Amino acid sequence: MKKIVYRKIAKDCTKFFLTTIFTISLIIWVLQAVNYLDFVIEDGHGFIVYFKYTLLSFPKILSRIFPFAIFLSFAYIFLKYENKNELVIFWNFGIKKINFINFFIKLSFFFVLLSLLLNAVIVPLSQDKARSFIRSSDLEFFESILKPKKFIDIIKNLTIYFDEKGEDGVLKNIFLNDKSSETKSQTTFANTGILKKLGNTRLLILYDGIRINYINGNISEFKFSKTDFNISKYTSNTTTHQKTQENSTLELITCSLVLNNLAKKLKFTEIKVINNCLYENLKNIYEELYSRLLKPFYITFLITITLLFILKSKDHPSFNSNKLKIYIFGFLFMIFVESTSNFVTTNLLQNLFLLILPFLFILIIYIYFLGTLRVKHK
Repeated sequence: MKKIVYRKIAKDCTKFFLTTIFTISLIIWVLQAVNYLDFVIEDGHGFIVYFKYTLLSFPKILSRIFPFAIFLSFAYIFLKYENKNELVIFWNFGIKKINFINFFIKLSFFFVLLSLLLNAVIVPLSQDKARSFIRSSDLEFFESILKPKKFIDIIKNLTIYFDEKGEDGVLKNIFLNDKSSETKSQTTFANTGILKKLGNTRLLILYDGIRINYINGNISEFKFSKTDFNISKYTSNTTTHQKTQENSTLELITCSLVLNNLAKKLKFTEIKVINNCLYENLKNIYEELYSRLLKPFYITFLITITLLFILKSKDHPSFNSNKLKIYIFGFLFMIFVESTSNFVTTNLLQNLFLLILPFLFILIIYIYFLGTLRVKHK
């Protein structure tokens, strides 16, 4: 009987959790997708890039909503059972509250593992895939971002300006500035020009103009009646380098060990290939590892907070005020967990307290349960 009861409540909590997290995440994803539409199109990328990029952002949204969905789901199910007097029936059947609490603390580690998988593996992988996809995509919407009498600088190392665009697509009074390096640049003026695409190559064909080259302080120029300017060799200004959040967890762990001289057997050449593996980036690496590997353990504490609902029945005079206090405590605690990343430092010993903090909270609330239930039985 007890196993059936535990299984039923666990199933209800899990189902409501999945419904909650996917519903809220989907709403946020749709709202963010609108912002991404402006971001992608303004940078000249097409709808396929836009769709895949937004889709790859969904795991990150899931990871951010995860703690909130856990707290809301378990609180809702426990209160629903209390309002229907089902918890009273469980107690009358001989189910002890401490055993009930123990079961859900054990169950919480299943959700901790899910959160670890999401934070430490799926999210970094999806973020890196999204960045790689942007990096490898071309400027499909190049023509749509060209506006007359406006300096267009969304293309890396290239600024474009023109006075007007005719109905036939001809650009007039064109200015191009290509600054590929500090010692080399190229400025082009043309009376007219037109965009054409030949296969995978996008060209700006210029007519009646002059090109000025600056190389190591030397200036040269030549006039032309017609010349082709290859747009396809350029990329957008979208950030294409890998961020710390996009490094794999294994890379971050390896990097932190090397930077702390804890992995002397590893050759330096093996580490050079890890992006962002720099001592000045060590704090960001620790913060990222903390968020991925330690924050998920707060899930257990959030679930134990919702178990406070079973300590008092709905007939108790302070039930409603107690319910409000638990909700406020839960939401404040989630804010606190998010803020703990700010206390991460580059010193491993100073970070030791943060390492044990989630387990310390779990121990404290469990001792509180033991004390409260022991007093009630006396």
